[in-house]
Amino acid sequence: MKQSLWINGTSMETGNYRPLVNPYSGETIAEVADAGEEEVLLAIEAAHRAAPIMAGMEAFKRAEILERVAGFMKEEREACARLIATEAAKPIKVARAEVERTIMTYTFAAHEARRIHGETVPLDAAPGGEGRVAYTVKEPLGVIAAITPFNFPMNLVAHKVGPAIAAGNTVVLKPASQTPLSAYKIAEYFHRAGLPDGALNVVTGSGKTIGDMLTSDDRVKKVTFTGSPAVGKYIRERSGLKRVTLELGSNSAVVIDHDTDLTKCIPRVVAGAFAYQGQVCISVQRIFVHESLFEQFVSGLKQETEKLVIGDPLDEHTDVSAMITPGDVSRAKSWVDSAVANGAELIIGGAAEGPVLKPTILLNASPEDKVSCEEIFAPVVHINSFSDFDEALQEVNKSQFGLQAGVYTNDLNKALRAAKKLHVGGVMINDIPTFRVDHMPYGGVKMSGTGREGIKYAIEEMTELKLVSIKLD
Repeated sequence: MKQSLWINGTSMETGNYRPLVNPYSGETIAEVADAGEEEVLLAIEAAHRAAPIMAGMEAFKRAEILERVAGFMKEEREACARLIATEAAKPIKVARAEVERTIMTYTFAAHEARRIHGETVPLDAAPGGEGRVAYTVKEPLGVIAAITPFNFPMNLVAHKVGPAIAAGNTVVLKPASQTPLSAYKIAEYFHRAGLPDGALNVVTGSGKTIGDMLTSDDRVKKVTFTGSPAVGKYIRERSGLKRVTLELGSNSAVVIDHDTDLTKCIPRVVAGAFAYQGQVCISVQRIFVHESLFEQFVSGLKQETEKLVIGDPLDEHTDVSAMITPGDVSRAKSWVDSAVANGAELIIGGAAEGPVLKPTILLNASPEDKVSCEEIFAPVVHINSFSDFDEALQEVNKSQFGLQAGVYTNDLNKALRAAKKLHVGGVMINDIPTFRVDHMPYGGVKMSGTGREGIKYAIEEMTELKLVSIKLD
């Protein structure tokens, strides 16, 4: 299969293609186009030319396009799931869940397209404002650059493209190098749905080449990026006066108080830690358990983890499969080995089988170990005990990240205290930090980024507020 670029409503070949390899089998899936500077400029120009067309399109027409895209995905949901599983090594049952979420994300975008509105402003509340009527309108920014990661190749594209189209913007999309086919499939759906040519362009290739051009071109009015803190910081520094939304990951924590029902908690923690090999921005990484439950929790978590099935992502029974690259396996294993050498206790896992890192549980890792203070983005968790609830909250906050955190407690005062004290973008009471539904505000603080996703909230950041004042006779 040969996959070309998608620019101005048509496929465009380039002089360079690279092989796309299945992370689990090592087989070549496709030959994917590498965009050079000329092609990126063509994509930006196409989006720039289409911007007035999208800005003038009625809200109901934008909504109908988004609804049709959701409809196409419903009709081809199994093909979409298998595409995700093949290029991302996401277990097929998890890939199916992503497809269902993506359908919902575009549906929410369609709903919000019909609800974009301003408000009246009572100018006569101030002296000098009498005799005037004023109102605000929300207008699209223009060209949006969207740079997406590999771990949710359809739904995280939807979280950027969906609100951009809903608000009447145009998009140049740079998907992750490992998962381009999902993005091209979405572009095909939008074309079939009647999106004007140039309103959505997809370019694949060097992240630095494409990213540098998108951040430096004045025709691009906003950059929305999900990825590493280092790249996010680089984008922010290069973007000048462009609007920037950055979702940069975390080392998410969960606090488990003494009154927690472990029969309900442990299965959720296993899912939050090891789903899609831990390659989730809000994957459970740090676990703080009250000392009275520590041994029981560790035993239960180990038993539940041992039930996970490792294998081919296209196998219906598989829970854990290949990490995205062999280099990520090596990196994560080296962090585990370093923590063990530094005194952490290995309870289960820690070994690699080819492209798969076995689900790993550590006890009492040092706060200075990389498994504690960095984002491991792998199926690895570590557990520490606590005696004082407030001290556990302080440990959660001792992180350069702050995306989401989970707290299990039946004490309402403690729950509200945690909600107030935790310095994160979202606090999940009696659930894991990995919880997310697609219309809620989502984003972090500190090194976890700036801005918020969630369709309604993303639209706010993809529109410009204009005031209209009318002086009456």
